[in-house]
Amino acid sequence: MRSVFTALTAIGLMIGAAAAANAEPITIKFSHVVADTTPKGVGALHFKACAEEKLGDKVNVEVYPNSQLFNDDNVLEAMLLGDVQLAAPSLSKFNKYTKKLDIFDLPFLFNDLEAAEKFQKSEAGQALLSSMEDKGIKGLGYLHNGMKQLSANKPLRVPADAAGLKFRIQSSDVLAAQFEALGAVPVKKPFSEVFMLLQTNAIDGAENPWSNIFTQKFFEVQKYITESNHGLLDYLLVTSAEFWNGLPDDIRPVLDDCIAESTKAANDSALSIAMEQRQKIIDSGSSEVLQLTPEEKAQWREAMKPVWAKFQDNIGADLIEAAQAANN
Repeated sequence: MRSVFTALTAIGLMIGAAAAANAEPITIKFSHVVADTTPKGVGALHFKACAEEKLGDKVNVEVYPNSQLFNDDNVLEAMLLGDVQLAAPSLSKFNKYTKKLDIFDLPFLFNDLEAAEKFQKSEAGQALLSSMEDKGIKGLGYLHNGMKQLSANKPLRVPADAAGLKFRIQSSDVLAAQFEALGAVPVKKPFSEVFMLLQTNAIDGAENPWSNIFTQKFFEVQKYITESNHGLLDYLLVTSAEFWNGLPDDIRPVLDDCIAESTKAANDSALSIAMEQRQKIIDSGSSEVLQLTPEEKAQWREAMKPVWAKFQDNIGADLIEAAQAANN
């Protein structure tokens, strides 16, 4: 009887092993809106390579760049419905779920990308990753793109130069207030439409980091780019909390490691990519890159300063102070 039981147990284990071996791989669709050669694109491809190398046929990672699947205005809803598993919208896209992340849209909050990263790695910055879990969105990490520059078909040296011009912005009330403070007209439009809007003069200008200006060819349809570094354009790598927490225990830790590895790879490349693509824009001769004097930059800071007070209550004065401290 004992031998029969042992045999049946062995058969059961064999069947279980065979079933596990034949199990369908977990498909992870990663949707984003920029090119593979941007920092975010680099990070997405690194995650795919890492996950498939470490987990073999247990996972299948599909990367969809350049808004091939969804744009940043609808990807979060798609993620919560299970149509995609990973997304990395810009930090401006989350104000429907929390007002805390509006902090990253405040003009002239960070002196540079290093300060932004210091804040994101701080206790206050890390706490923001879980600020939307009650809405089903789990933050996995921050991805850099870079500091934003102003582009237009007229030179922008002082705030008065922007008055009356139409600038494309993301769907952010903070960014709308930023341009209204300049006497300009903010126009909320999807990123995938920006080139056409600039090309047809439906808008006069935009704000973007160097990698977007170069990879999306905005420099070909904008005569001037003011190196203002007035704001930050970074992304939040997110997933559905239900999906991530429901992953098998032997898979989730490996994917967590790949997330950490790929975000580091993307962020380590961000500044070098930005400087390289900035130089390519200059070399092209299509756009003239304008340098601001300290006095001119001070005027832009002063013009946009009222935006902080307008949104301080929603964001939290303590959070703004923590972000400012990262500049030291």
